[in-house]
Amino acid sequence: EVQLVESGGGLVQPGGSLRLSCAASGFTFSTYAMSWVRQAPGKGLERVSTISNSGLRTNYADSVKGRFTISRDNRKNTLYLQMNTLTPKDTAVYYCAKYSNPYNYGTYEHDYWGQGTQVTVSS
Repeated sequence: EVQLVESGGGLVQPGGSLRLSCAASGFTFSTYAMSWVRQAPGKGLERVSTISNSGLRTNYADSVKGRFTISRDNRKNTLYLQMNTLTPKDTAVYYCAKYSNPYNYGTYEHDYWGQGTQVTVSS
């Protein structure tokens, strides 16, 4: 059974930082690209960042480029999102998501999501 468990969210002041983690199990983590997706209050899903299965390729939404860094540790089956210079616009529930097919990258087709972790940026 595929499981994705996010952690690391919380309340942070504008300009602050957080590091999200996503512990994966139930599949061969090292063969799947992964994404972070967020949903702000009253808005739809926004793909924040994607990383290839090897970790060598990454991409980011324009809204987070230069502030967020996605990474992964295939030995620990864990996905990360380092978020710096946070603003209130980053307030959202953040989900990690697994690609549908192994070794794909750029198709943005996901089949499993975690339960999400709340990030609130407020003074």
